[in-house]
Amino acid sequence: MTLQIIGAGFGRTGTLSLKTALEILGYNKCHHMMEVATNADQVDYWLRIAENREVPSWDEVFEGYRATTDFPACNYYAALAESYPHAKVILTVRDEDSWYRSVMDTIWQVWQVIPGWLTAAIPRLRKLQKAVGLIVWQGTFAGRANDAEYTKSVFRAHNQQVQETIPADRLLVFEVKEGWQPLCTFLDVPVPDQLFPHVNDTAEMKRRIAVIRCVRYLPLLLAIGVLITVVS
Repeated sequence: MTLQIIGAGFGRTGTLSLKTALEILGYNKCHHMMEVATNADQVDYWLRIAENREVPSWDEVFEGYRATTDFPACNYYAALAESYPHAKVILTVRDEDSWYRSVMDTIWQVWQVIPGWLTAAIPRLRKLQKAVGLIVWQGTFAGRANDAEYTKSVFRAHNQQVQETIPADRLLVFEVKEGWQPLCTFLDVPVPDQLFPHVNDTAEMKRRIAVIRCVRYLPLLLAIGVLITVVS
């Protein structure tokens, strides 16, 4: 199995919706940050890549996958396009101001609220946090993600570079709100008899962040529980 679709769009441009749509169309599995977060081998691959150690082959990284979307793979779209010359490239885009607000309200918050005790207790989470920090927050955004104008300029430059780098007949510039038609036309597949998926919106991400915030206080709650037990 080899990659047939390369997602070049940054996270929070509808990448999980695109992943879901591609899998409905039969491009199963589709790589996404969620795949990295839940797979120990993937975490190790991307940490090696982030640290510029001996880099695994792309075939090894994407074994079992037919498509990619989202961070961290989008950072390497040019290398992937060269390694898989027959793969089509999809650049997911959206209004830069709404994109930036979404980043700040969701994935940036996740990065901020993960408790230190949890990363200390779970080696895989610690590796994931390091890899994402090196590739995305320090690499892509140079440690300046909370600088709105700078971050939006990086977003614009990336989207422009993709369109200048990838031949037009190989590239789809796509907003997920456009639905099935442009995607299916580009891939030359029938339009499914179901609604285009829209998942992982900001409200859903905020609910997850709220759960993480609660987890931060778990050691304190446990300590209080033990103290109450001892003194009662």
